[in-house]
Amino acid sequence: MKTSPLAAHPKARPSARAASPCGRASAKRPSPFATLLALIALLIAPGTLPGLSSSAHAATFDLSTATIEDIQAAMNAGALSAEQLVSLYLARIDAYDRKGPRLNSIILVNTNALAEARALDQERKARGPRSPLHGIVVMPKDVFDTFDMPTSGGYLPMARSQPSRDAFVIDRLRKAGAIILAKLNQSDWYGVAASGGSTLQGQVLSPYNPRKYGGGSSSGTGAAMAAWLGTVGLGSDTSGSIVNPTAHGCLVGIAATQGLISRTGMMWSAPGQEKGGPMGRSVYDCAAVLDAIAGYDPADLMTESSIGRIPAAPYTSFIHPSGLVGARIGVLREMIREGAMHTEGLALTARALADMKNAGALLVDPALSGLNLIAVQQGAGEAAFTRAVAIDAYLARLPDTAPIRSVQEMITKGGSMVKPAIVETAAITDLDRNAAFIAMKKQQVMLRDALVELMDRHALDAIVLPYRTTTPAEFSSDPNARLSSGASDETRNSLHSFTGLPTILVPGGFFPSDGMPFSIQFLGRPYSEPTLIRIASGYESVTRHRKAPSLTPPLPGEVIEYNLVTSSR
Repeated sequence: MKTSPLAAHPKARPSARAASPCGRASAKRPSPFATLLALIALLIAPGTLPGLSSSAHAATFDLSTATIEDIQAAMNAGALSAEQLVSLYLARIDAYDRKGPRLNSIILVNTNALAEARALDQERKARGPRSPLHGIVVMPKDVFDTFDMPTSGGYLPMARSQPSRDAFVIDRLRKAGAIILAKLNQSDWYGVAASGGSTLQGQVLSPYNPRKYGGGSSSGTGAAMAAWLGTVGLGSDTSGSIVNPTAHGCLVGIAATQGLISRTGMMWSAPGQEKGGPMGRSVYDCAAVLDAIAGYDPADLMTESSIGRIPAAPYTSFIHPSGLVGARIGVLREMIREGAMHTEGLALTARALADMKNAGALLVDPALSGLNLIAVQQGAGEAAFTRAVAIDAYLARLPDTAPIRSVQEMITKGGSMVKPAIVETAAITDLDRNAAFIAMKKQQVMLRDALVELMDRHALDAIVLPYRTTTPAEFSSDPNARLSSGASDETRNSLHSFTGLPTILVPGGFFPSDGMPFSIQFLGRPYSEPTLIRIASGYESVTRHRKAPSLTPPLPGEVIEYNLVTSSR
């Protein structure tokens, strides 16, 4: 569908100064000064100076595949506006989240988003874009505080909980010019609900197969990004909640080094593990968001460790189509399971490793830590001890008008709706002397040190492993079970969660039996995000496994053809 820049923006009109009131060109003579300015403009125009020329070539904007870079190119060319971009996403939300397959990925939409987009369009015209995120639509999981929309965590009793200020990362995104279009559904943070669903909004469905589990707890982010209801999303991770829906949504996700991204104003369950991060459809988009949200926050002292560890160049600058060339990557066989249920996943893993090798990577296979990593990771979770104290810390930040201000109040008001794990951890009174908690923290350190030592021993740039080698479980007909067999945490790889190490997931193909996505995971040393971005972008470039779900096809107006003018010497 060919759309002119003017037609693409329904409110655009020719300037009133272009014609006289009666419709004829004005006969008023220009002043000598105006004539001089016009001559100067003509002389310095591209192609009028020696060695400088301009050329126009056809370009296509396709909402289903456009990266943030593509969106900015279309906006800078005048073929697309932030207002139009928001309108396109609102149409998709109506067609596929509220109707059609009813993905149910969104809790609420920002009613002021179009007005914010118009203001950003005017600002672009007047002063240019603030950053690569100017006018870009970001959709956060509903654990991130927003001053203008409630933050519920999907928990029904907190549906009207209105924070007084933005979370640190939301504030960073708004200052960069991003538009927060919606708050996303998720696995209920506080209440008993079906896996990947909430007591407030219900079950999130996968656009690849509504009968299949799409991953949690950032389930709404996974579904919304897979169906391109927004440009890029935010998830949060306690023990795999970014990587799980990323893998099941054929997405890219970054769970960064612990301490690189602030958690201020974010619901959490494990202060030593919790992290937020970008989820999207390309390595570029996730890296661009990381550029905006990474950095020191005095309100979250864990981010102090990031000082001096953030690269001088943007994270997007490390993206390279040949990023696998010369990369030393260790194959972590200790986390690759065997057995009949893993047959398809093992074949997909073998293909991914062959693709890396053919693209110039040097594989160290196997790369072994000497630990039973599958068993060790099962006992390295902090939330079983810290959930209640973490929730109390978040709730205390809310204004006096909040419906719930403490864990005890939550338990009293919520009754049987409250997760039993919250009630259990509320009974823990002394973590300083809790032997099991102390042992668990030592296990986390042991696990992290073993993986870093492994990378040092083999001089590795990264470790590679599949996220999981089994296809996602189907929803059960039993409303009390909701998931059939195969959804066990024992089939997942969440080492990053328990070690604080950074990881990036990239689409790795599809399970032949049901067409659900398969994902490859790269794990690195602390603050090695630039290296991981280079490697992941190289794999993304040579494999191109991302495929849009058939249940949410493009809508009219999502493809715009325009002329892109470039200058060269």
